[in-house]
Amino acid sequence: MPAIVIVGAQWGDEGKGKATDLLGSSVDFVVKYNGGNNAGHTVVIGDETYALHLLPSGILTSGVVPIIGNGVVVDLSALFEELDGLDSRGIDTSRLLISANAHVIAPYNRVLDKVTERFLGSRRIGTTGRGIGPTYADKMSRIGVRVQDLFDQKILTQKVEGALDLKNQILAKIYNRRAIDVDEVVAELRSYTDRLQPMVADTGLVLAEALARGRTVLLEAGQATMLDVDHGSYPFVTSSSATSGGACTGSGIPPNRIDRVVAILKAYTTRVGEGPFPTELHDDAGEFLRKTGHEYGTTTGRPRRCGWFDAVIARYATRVNGVTDFVLTKLDVLTGFEQVPVCVAYDVDGVRHHEMPMTQTDFHHAVPVYDEFPGWWEDITRCRRFDDLPQAAQSYVKALEQLSGAPISVIGVGPGRDECVVLRDLV
Repeated sequence: MPAIVIVGAQWGDEGKGKATDLLGSSVDFVVKYNGGNNAGHTVVIGDETYALHLLPSGILTSGVVPIIGNGVVVDLSALFEELDGLDSRGIDTSRLLISANAHVIAPYNRVLDKVTERFLGSRRIGTTGRGIGPTYADKMSRIGVRVQDLFDQKILTQKVEGALDLKNQILAKIYNRRAIDVDEVVAELRSYTDRLQPMVADTGLVLAEALARGRTVLLEAGQATMLDVDHGSYPFVTSSSATSGGACTGSGIPPNRIDRVVAILKAYTTRVGEGPFPTELHDDAGEFLRKTGHEYGTTTGRPRRCGWFDAVIARYATRVNGVTDFVLTKLDVLTGFEQVPVCVAYDVDGVRHHEMPMTQTDFHHAVPVYDEFPGWWEDITRCRRFDDLPQAAQSYVKALEQLSGAPISVIGVGPGRDECVVLRDLV
């Protein structure tokens, strides 16, 4: 049985949580393989809305084993707060497994994230201030703290001391902040061990054995293609691998076990934070998309920047991820526009680009080239077959499919779990 990867095809917030939840009853394991609590998935089940941040969306589906993989950075306080919130609503969270090799966000990582971002001023990246970047930096610098370290006080103390030798110098001498006490950090991290220990496992081995038994594994990305540290709009990106390639390194599953890559596309485009955004709207149309689509960050509450669909980015996502299927979400938000523009190419200093410009400079100066498509006025939230959609909406979907370079297999027509048109099964 296959391993299936779900990724975001734009700048995040495309609706990956809904897609993962839609597949939940057909899979046995759902693995979050990158990122931390700096992003969120909103899942609507009936009258209930769940905002997930660190936890895989599969935790909402009975019988599915949710896993936080080794590629994730874990804020333990946020983890248990999120678990407590689900427990209080009657959700069974006892199946959760956490990789022993996942890195832990230490208190000093959050402090450094916030003070560094303030220090950058106009050059800021637009991080959430949750310590994600500094924790990944520690990981790559080989001074990070892993989940397994919490159970050996001697090793944990040594690692925290090693990290703070340098970080306290930076905090005190550059940022004029007080030094952080080693013992306080160790005590805080150790306070979680009793509750954490039953959840910790060799998750790479668990997944290998599951695939050998014929189980289906769903690998769920945090953030999205254009936020990937290697392939996104650098430096305005996250600190982890949010594309399909990151699913292997972030979970321990080898590439030859991945059978399908499902990418989530919003029927328009949004992003949060700083950085270039060619199709961004600063007019009434942009405000309409924001209000109608409820475009506010699941984790931060920040208003999202909104713009028209960008087919250049969609084609790029297809190429980088090896997309086999697209899930197109929020088509219903476009109801009411007389014309719906779609960016089909960029103009950069008089040169037309149908593919992603090679340099940051060219992307920053990209001017969208639009084709316009007729809009529709009908309410589509009750549509469950493609033929139920208005003709103009059908034509719009077919155009996006052709422009994006991979088949659209599911269309979201509302926020609810069942508000979608399934053209092809994803499992």
